Amino acid sequence: MRTQAPISAGMFHLLVIGTAVLFAGIPLGVSKSTIEPCSSADPCSALVGYTLYTDLKVSEVAALFNADPIALLLTNAIDISPQGVENLILPKDAFLKVPVTCSCIDGIFKSGSVKYTSRLSDTPDYIAATVYSGLVSGDQIKEGNPRAIGSDPSTLGVGTELWIPLPCTCFNGTDNNIPAIFMSYVVQETDSLPTIAGNYSTTVNDLTTYNNLGTNETEAGDVIAIPLPACPSNFPRYASDFALSVPSGSYSITAGRCVQCSCGPDSRNLRCMPASMEVSCTSMQCRNSNLMLGNVTAQQTPGGCNVTSCSYGGYVNNTIVTVYLLILLQIILITAASVPRDTTAPPSPPTPIGSSKVIHFSFACPSSGWWCSGSRHNTILPNSFIYLGDSISTHSK
Repeated sequence: MRTQAPISAGMFHLLVIGTAVLFAGIPLGVSKSTIEPCSSADPCSALVGYTLYTDLKVSEVAALFNADPIALLLTNAIDISPQGVENLILPKDAFLKVPVTCSCIDGIFKSGSVKYTSRLSDTPDYIAATVYSGLVSGDQIKEGNPRAIGSDPSTLGVGTELWIPLPCTCFNGTDNNIPAIFMSYVVQETDSLPTIAGNYSTTVNDLTTYNNLGTNETEAGDVIAIPLPACPSNFPRYASDFALSVPSGSYSITAGRCVQCSCGPDSRNLRCMPASMEVSCTSMQCRNSNLMLGNVTAQQTPGGCNVTSCSYGGYVNNTIVTVYLLILLQIILITAASVPRDTTAPPSPPTPIGSSKVIHFSFACPSSGWWCSGSRHNTILPNSFIYLGDSISTHSK
């Protein structure tokens, strides 16, 4: 068994969380989990990597993590259009990324809303190792539920509600100053840091840094934090979906299942539009305009284009907040083959929620290149989900 890293305030580390199994007084395995200390921090969006211990319906998996079944499917880019998709049976050993809210509890980031109701023959160790696939330890469940479990875990009654303190991490929602969401992942027998890094588009250096590891210093059963590229939101603190973050290449549902947000594989801007769910929703029309949420229009002018958009600003008091944006594009024609970008200019301030804003934006393009529509460039207009070069006639994204 390797030596535990020293614990210090403000540092993240790999923590021994107790023996997973005891037989004849001999510890057969010790699991470790990366934890992130905190103090009065805001909650963040996080993921846990879950392997099904048996065949389960989508709704049953969601119930284990207090998650929306549709959000669970969208996070894993699974089609939600079939009727009764929540009753879809997922096979044993299927791997899912499960969205959770990561909160600061007792000085450590944990999932605070995951509850489990005990069944016949359940024990804390069985619940931890089997039902939750090793994401948490039996000792952590005991420590989080002293009154419910008591001194003898073997007498856990049927129907006892338990809090499952799943470890999770936030790390300020960035990975090397790039938006990211962190997934708690149980290391498998066949895993190594290079294979994990390759599977999740990160680096061995990042894994060792976030988990305070030496090279390849992982064992099966360890729970580590993996940074995944993501599109963050910029909603106000009083929005119920504050801190929403969507992993690259996936989707999320919010605003009472009325709004669906996506994160493209090569984008860091959150794109939101009306969801196709059969639910009652508040108005999604932008104030002082005819645009609906997700609409973008463009009008060519002698000097460039006027672009207007209606974007999502959060879910406040059961109301969908929309943001109307008018962007004035001034095009400077040049003959060079490339499109220069000013990377030194400070970012534009956030758009006030529920208000309108006019942005004057100048850029250069080849005389034979982009006008109000054309080829895509890797430049995003400030405070919007529009790329320079997107086709932006009136439509819903």
